[in-house]
Amino acid sequence: MLKLEAIKTYYGNIQALKGVSLEVQTGEIITLIGANGAGKTTTLMSISGIVPPRTGEIYFMGKPISRVNPDKIVAMGISQVPEGRRIFPYLSVLENLDMGAFLRKDKRDIQADLDYVFSLFPILAERRNQAGGTLSGGEQQMLAISRALMARPRLLLLDEPSLGLAPLIVKQIFEIIKKINRENNTTIFLVEQNANLALKVAHRGYVMENGKITLADSAESLLANEAVKKAYLGI
Repeated sequence: MLKLEAIKTYYGNIQALKGVSLEVQTGEIITLIGANGAGKTTTLMSISGIVPPRTGEIYFMGKPISRVNPDKIVAMGISQVPEGRRIFPYLSVLENLDMGAFLRKDKRDIQADLDYVFSLFPILAERRNQAGGTLSGGEQQMLAISRALMARPRLLLLDEPSLGLAPLIVKQIFEIIKKINRENNTTIFLVEQNANLALKVAHRGYVMENGKITLADSAESLLANEAVKKAYLGI
């Protein structure tokens, strides 16, 4: 579904990604783990077209997308849930969800998807007319995920969904991530500092250090890897 070939991404003269190559297969949950500042978020931003790579190529469903505008990438079937949630705080829950479906014209299917996200997160249905900024951190994360789902993506990019949330809410969010993958066959690319949690829900994983992929394996093997345990799992 997704293929990155030797992409190099810069912020001005500062190189953030140094020849990153990876693949995501249809129906998978894959995770990219690494220390803060390793380049994980930049990888997602490059895929979304927000910070396009300077060299290398990104393919989605076999088509090159490195020079495609972000709105067109969303229309192709990629949605990103950004780090820090980035909901519209002054818009209601319902208006935030409507923004997720902005590019769609299929009103009947939009309503069906709205019903679906409300079934995933019943608290959002209860608070549909409440301003997004008045929700708790966990509820805002639920809203950010739901907004991305309203675009009906083939590939969902999740950037640090556990960030700043209580353990009980984190557990709930990750159960929903597995459910979205299982029920909708939505492919998920998960960036997460909580490596232990991420590897437990993923099929495969990549380890990133200083803008480079240094390790790739099944999630099960990475969980058992002594170097990964020491560096990222606190074991």
